[in-house]
Amino acid sequence: QMEGCREGNGAVPGEPVKKDENSRRGNWGNQIEFVLTSVGYAVGLGNVWRFPYLCYRNGGGAFMLPYFIMLVFCGIPLFFLELSFGQFASLGCLGVWKISPMFKGVGYGMMVVSTYIGIYYNVVICIAFYYFFLSMTNLLPWTYCNNPWNTPDCSGVVSNRHQFNASLANATSSLVAGVSEIVNRTKRTSPSEEYWKHYVLNISDDIGNFGEVRLPILGCLAVSWTVVFLCLIRGVKSSGKVVYFTATFPYVVLTILFIRGITLDGAINGIKYYLTPQWQKVLDAKVWGDAASQIFYSLGCAWGGLITMASYNKFHNNCFRDSIIISITNCATSVYAGFVIFSILGFMAHHLNVPVSEVADHGPGLAFVAYPEALTLLPISPLWSLLFFFMLILLGLGTQFCLLETLVTAIVDEIGTDWIIKNKTVVTLSVAVVGFLLGVPLTTQAGIYWLLLMDNYAASFSLVIISCIMCICIMYIYGHRNYFKDVEMMLGFPPPLFFKVCWRFISPVIISFILIFTVIQYKPITYNDYVYPGWSLAIGFAMALSSVVCIPIYALYKISKSPGATFRERLKAACRAHPKWGPALQEHRTGRYAPMASEDTVEARPLKERDELKEEQKEKEKEKEEGKEKERKDEISLTIQGSNGSTNIHNNPNPSA
Repeated sequence: QMEGCREGNGAVPGEPVKKDENSRRGNWGNQIEFVLTSVGYAVGLGNVWRFPYLCYRNGGGAFMLPYFIMLVFCGIPLFFLELSFGQFASLGCLGVWKISPMFKGVGYGMMVVSTYIGIYYNVVICIAFYYFFLSMTNLLPWTYCNNPWNTPDCSGVVSNRHQFNASLANATSSLVAGVSEIVNRTKRTSPSEEYWKHYVLNISDDIGNFGEVRLPILGCLAVSWTVVFLCLIRGVKSSGKVVYFTATFPYVVLTILFIRGITLDGAINGIKYYLTPQWQKVLDAKVWGDAASQIFYSLGCAWGGLITMASYNKFHNNCFRDSIIISITNCATSVYAGFVIFSILGFMAHHLNVPVSEVADHGPGLAFVAYPEALTLLPISPLWSLLFFFMLILLGLGTQFCLLETLVTAIVDEIGTDWIIKNKTVVTLSVAVVGFLLGVPLTTQAGIYWLLLMDNYAASFSLVIISCIMCICIMYIYGHRNYFKDVEMMLGFPPPLFFKVCWRFISPVIISFILIFTVIQYKPITYNDYVYPGWSLAIGFAMALSSVVCIPIYALYKISKSPGATFRERLKAACRAHPKWGPALQEHRTGRYAPMASEDTVEARPLKERDELKEEQKEKEKEKEEGKEKERKDEISLTIQGSNGSTNIHNNPNPSA
């Protein structure tokens, strides 16, 4: 009963509390928990290897300029839009579409995207768990080539245990020769790559050849889902406490690795490559497209998680300030992670005697092949490996917490029964179990093929379409003036002019550019030398479209169920904001959302709809008065009052009647 007595809930201690969607207002213990959780959601595994890879591929410093421009004109405005959207209505990614019910399919699309990402994202986390457990030894298992899973082509960096224990300063020429082949796949196969392919994955030769389930990976997947569930067992409040650790510890690890990295020989060469722009590439359209996609992916826009997390805020929380802090923190984390990794790449390039641009591979190989092998060159390598993979786990869990909470909140808000609300833990457990079962195929010998397929198609251009439609709906269907007034009522000040312009014009144009660029530059995905067959690409496109198709399907359904004699009337009714749209708590429904005294239900309505309702009520009252006046005249014409008080009725033979 006391759970609803948080600030702003309007509950009275000692009285039963009716738990509805409004009861989560102010659920964050304090604003620091919200900021840390949002940072943990936005900052994930993509910041550790995806940003450095894109920067590495696009010429180091040449990538930085478009990256920051896209952050300012697209990333931060969209981040603020989603935070203010969720905070104003205190609803998840489905409930907020009371703003325009016809577009509720956008919320369903966000749920589908979050489901796909949650499934394969936790598999990546479980692999990090696996490497973390295997690092608890005095010798990393991917150091040498004398293991049962190694092939004759394996060429280790360290030739024997004596050299492994020797300091890097006294490394022999044979060690340098081994290091020079770390990522040269044409000359040799590294121990870490063979460990990854033949031992961890035991990868099959085709995406359709599932083979057997890798039991160690399956066990780590169960551990990963269990950790996520236990951290969310009490809802967002327990998540808020956990993120004090999960959102801050990765920065401690990054700092330790950065300090260690810059002390290595050749590290300065990698950092110079990272910061020195190649101006001939700045004008390359592909560089700008990669920068925009990285901003979009790393901030987590259109996943539904930002709306869900903001819905737990207090109504007057300054989400504008939060959006600036979180977005800049996300960007700074990517840049900081770049310093860490490029210092290691510079160290490797120093032993290679080749440019830094030729030193590393991309994709999962950067996290689970090249970087682990570089760790074997560091003193006390198991310690560095433990710290690195523990960092990956925490970065992944921060995002996974919010993905799961997004799905659970959407389900609870949509069903809304008393049983569902009281047993939210059961819903959380059910979602976790289903997510684990759907992730089992990704732990098979063909699992890596399916993981990359989902990563490339399930959460790619569909996010762009969802975000673009969300911008159009809020700015042009609901109305930019209405939304600006909503934000002003919530924050106490209107959105800055820059954000108004970005929401209405700049951000949709940039999003459209990303979509067009993605289509024009499309190339079928590959995994090393493996080319995906056509049927698997068809499945990939089906996953991508499954989230987008929710939008037109629900729109047609809503139009068909809306009142009206013509299609135009039905369309207008489907687009009009729901009467219950607005602040969740009655005390915040002021101004144009103030309740009308004549309404029994005391429902607040938007200004335009309230004016229309008043006009209708006036017309009805006028018609009612006219009807009474007509009846009175008819009665006078039919009734004649006698002087003696008796009543004579015309055409009635019986006066007494």
